[in-house]
Amino acid sequence: MSAATATKAPTTSTASITPVVVRLKLSLLRNGLRQSAGRRAVYVASLVIVLLFAALQLIGLIALRGNTYAMTVTVLLTTVLALGWAVMPLFFSGGDETLDPTRLVMLPLRPQPLVRALLVASLVGIGPLFTLCLLVGSVIAMAHGAAAYVTGVVAVVLALLVCVALARTVAAANTRLLTSRKGRDLAVLSGLVIAVGAQVVNFGAQKLNSSGMSTLDPAADVIRWVPPASALGAVDSVSEGSYAVGLAQLALSGVALAVLLAFWQRSLTRLMTSPDGSTLQAAEPSRDKAGRSSGLGRLLPAGRTGTVMERSLRYVWRDPKTKAAWVTSLAIGLIVPVFNALQGTGSIYFACFAAGMLGIQMYNQFGQDTSAFWTVAMTISSTRDAYVELRARALALLVITLPYAALVCVLTTALLGDWRSLPEVFGLSFALLGAMLATGAWSSARFPYSIPQESYKSVAPGQASLAGFSIFGGMIAAALLCAPVITLTIWLNVSSDGDSWTWLLLPIGTAYGAAIALAGLHLSAPRTARQLPEILAAVSKG
Repeated sequence: MSAATATKAPTTSTASITPVVVRLKLSLLRNGLRQSAGRRAVYVASLVIVLLFAALQLIGLIALRGNTYAMTVTVLLTTVLALGWAVMPLFFSGGDETLDPTRLVMLPLRPQPLVRALLVASLVGIGPLFTLCLLVGSVIAMAHGAAAYVTGVVAVVLALLVCVALARTVAAANTRLLTSRKGRDLAVLSGLVIAVGAQVVNFGAQKLNSSGMSTLDPAADVIRWVPPASALGAVDSVSEGSYAVGLAQLALSGVALAVLLAFWQRSLTRLMTSPDGSTLQAAEPSRDKAGRSSGLGRLLPAGRTGTVMERSLRYVWRDPKTKAAWVTSLAIGLIVPVFNALQGTGSIYFACFAAGMLGIQMYNQFGQDTSAFWTVAMTISSTRDAYVELRARALALLVITLPYAALVCVLTTALLGDWRSLPEVFGLSFALLGAMLATGAWSSARFPYSIPQESYKSVAPGQASLAGFSIFGGMIAAALLCAPVITLTIWLNVSSDGDSWTWLLLPIGTAYGAAIALAGLHLSAPRTARQLPEILAAVSKG
């Protein structure tokens, strides 16, 4: 009896891992929301927005029922969802400790039950719910007959599991890569690829509007055999009476899920049993870096301002995540206006995109310091100190942003040949940049969040909604702050004799941007000085 009990005990223990991990994730989420009423409000607002968008997508997919292109749309939509699941966890905010395997290294867990537990825990969240709504809508759009609906139930489960398993497999395979200094630098290239890919999709959509949905049919006929889209393709095949074809397509998704789980388990085993050699730095002979430091320091103002600017610029160059964010913003800020201009569909005002993308870097300034922010907090003892700190960070951002925004404006103007509009575009760009510096400084003090350095995540657990609200809410506020300059631009363009006065938008926009930025820094400084302990606790969470 004792021998039987001894052999049965491990089975019971491994079987209990899944509910424990799920409860752990729910507890982490609940405890994160308990920290403040503001965080709960942000999370609820994000949840409502996502669910509203999912409901609209669901209604739109149901409306496709009986449409000739229902299969084409749903299959391609599933493919886009899978790509999003594979890419987004690496470069955008999300995740929690239960999905980071390095948190579980010291626990006596076997890989197979751990993979099963993490897979089930991954199904808890806003992202899986959103994906489920789209998959259900896709099945309703295509299914005709009882057999097709039964197939659809299996297809939804398979497609959802493949998406989640794909995300976790990619994340586990790249955890060590992204936590090593040289490896995380590869995220810069990946961010650039994402930026370019997004624009390729944008231009593809423009071509689609001009040529019609029929151009996508050949691609859909191929993609319907690629998991997880093949699971949705099976619903269409069964609806048409091709049961063998549908079964084969479901089998493809099942095989893909099995392969992903096997690869995930293998990566998990290697990650949790192998030494982390990727983070070991070989001893290097000491080098005198004073010359290089003093060379940069000579170009910057003296005192605290120059010191803070130098530190911020070195973060941009040395910190992999900061560098990835900057390179992605630089790429998108150039690609959007230039590609649209080359396509002949662009507007001169797209040049403002460069200032907008780089202005985002002003948000969450203290979170970029992570737990090292305590060294900065020790030097802030008054509102004046906080103001100088924020001003220096804004000046460091302007060192890169101002010439870059000007370059994009000139290049876009040259491609479109609309030199008359160059002064007003400059004015709008500088006004937008000033507004984003203002809202970014205030948001950094009001909604700080942590950026973990030891994993692939971009925000600490429980702070994803806070980060989204901070950035997108700040962008909306910046747009509202630019309303006077935008209104003046519109009035001068529609006025009969306004063309001769549009050059005034350059000095007006520049002065307005500088004034609004200084006002934002002055308003943010007192709050920063008062809430240093809260800011330090928030940015040190990860």
